[in-house]
Amino acid sequence: MTTPDATLKVRPIALVDEARWKELFRGYREFYRLPESEDVVARVWSWLMDPAHESESIVAESENGIVAFGNFRRFSRPSTGTVGIWLDDLFTDPNLRGKGAGRAIITRLTEIANAEGRSVVRWITADDNHQAQALYDQIATRTHWVTYDAAPAADETHEY
Repeated sequence: MTTPDATLKVRPIALVDEARWKELFRGYREFYRLPESEDVVARVWSWLMDPAHESESIVAESENGIVAFGNFRRFSRPSTGTVGIWLDDLFTDPNLRGKGAGRAIITRLTEIANAEGRSVVRWITADDNHQAQALYDQIATRTHWVTYDAAPAADETHEY
C-alpha cells in the first residue's frame, strides 16, 4: 500500500487553479482517447466555477502545486431512496502517480459523503486502467454492474 505524500492537501477547486486544472483535464481527455476540444475544456471549467451547477471539483495539492483533480456531483438513487456522490473524473499528473493523490481525493469524497449523509461514493473506470484499479481494489468494493451508453434518439419528439 502506498503511503500518501505528507505534503498533500485536498481542497475545493478555486479560480486561481484554472490553468493547471485545464492542463490536467486535457491530459485526462487524452488518456481516455477523447478528441481535443477547447470548447469542452472551457465548458467544464465554467460548470465548476458556477455554484448553481451540479458539478464540483476538488484538487490534491503538494508543495509544488496541484497534482490531481476529482470532478464529482451528487446523484439520486431511487432504488435505495438515497443520494450518493458520483466521481466523474479522477486524474493525477502521470509524472506524479503513486504518491497518494488519487487515494487522498477519494478519501476526501468519502468524508464529504459521510458529513452530508450520502449513501455511497461511486465511480467507473476503463477495464484496461489497471494502475487505477490496483488502488480502487484497496479502498473500495468492485461491483458486478456493467455500464451501457445509448445515443439520444434523433429527430423524434418525446412527451414525458
